[in-house]
This record gives sequence, structure tokens and C-alpha cells, in this order.
Amino acid sequence: MPEGKPEVVPDDGLTTRQRRNRQLLMIHTGAGKGKSTAAFGLALRGWNQGWSIGVFQFVKSAKWRIGEEAALNALGELHESTGQGGPVEWHKMGSGWSWSRKSGTEEDHAADAAEGWAEIKRRLAAETHSLYVLDEFTYPLKWGWIDITDVVQTLQERPGYQHVVITGRNAPPELTDAADLVTEMSLVKHPFQKGQKGQKGIEW
Repeated sequence: MPEGKPEVVPDDGLTTRQRRNRQLLMIHTGAGKGKSTAAFGLALRGWNQGWSIGVFQFVKSAKWRIGEEAALNALGELHESTGQGGPVEWHKMGSGWSWSRKSGTEEDHAADAAEGWAEIKRRLAAETHSLYVLDEFTYPLKWGWIDITDVVQTLQERPGYQHVVITGRNAPPELTDAADLVTEMSLVKHPFQKGQKGQKGIEW
């Protein structure tokens, strides 16, 4: 895409503006570092455009406090107090999903994942958010906790103008086939390979 111009212009009857403003399904997958980071960077840009941001983390523990969560929640508070940017919601499966008010991680993980997906379906139908970050969502799909056919159909048929970005290794082929944008992060070198644990500001 030299100078940001597409190499091919489809004969789809749409204007450049219409084609440019279509909702997107995006996948960040692969063995390399940076999948969630890329998705949260997208959320920051969306917040700046005044979008409603909904983050749903499907694997990470409720005890983990990552930097992006603190930053986006602070931006959500800034929006509430000043009107700048857009609203932000952040939900973690490990904390029992905030809307259901369950505490701890004792509930069955598969049931929690299914509950999270059911809530996302409700929000998509209601056009609640402009951007949905489904972090590490590929894992419950891989483990069979959530039906991939239902996911693909729901995402393909979502109404309005709602972007969705999904992160995690081993994205199912059905999902990547349905996506508009797929990025695979490849692992070339990582400090973990030399026995170095994660660092503040780098991993969280």
C-alpha cells in the first residue's frame, strides 16, 4: 500500500468514504509478544476518537494488574469528568465478570467464558461499544468452551458500526477466514529463552 493507497479498488458499488468507514474484525495471533499490546494501542486510538471501549479479558488472572488496564481506566474516568475521549469498561473473567458480581476464581472456567461471550453477544446486538477488545479469546475457542460457529456468525452479522479485535495464539481458521485484518506475531527472540522473567513496564 504505497502512500496509504490500496493496490486494488474492488468493484463493490461503494464510495471511498463508505468503504473506508466499514466496521472491522481484527485478529492478532501467533507465538510472538505484542498481541494484546497492539489491541490496547488500538483502544487508545479509539478512545481519542470518542469511541466507547469495551475490554473483555478471557484468561488473565484477576490478581494481575497490567499497565494498560490502569491507563485505560484512568482515561475512562477522565471522560466521565471532562467529556474528553470516550467511555471505557474493563472486565476480567478471572474476577467473575463485574456485571454478574461473582467473586474469586472458583467458578468453572468454561461456564465463565460462556457467560462472557453471552454478554458480548447482548452488547453487540444493542450496539453498546464502538470497539470490543476480546483479549486472549482464542483460548476458550481452542478449548471448546465457546462455539466457534456461533462466534463467527455473530461477528459477521453484528449490526451498526462496531469494531472487534481478538487476541491470542492459534486463532481458529474459521475466525481468521472471517476477519478483515489478521496479524501473526512471530517469535524471533525473547528474554524468556535465556531464563529472564518478565519486567515491570515491559510485560505488565
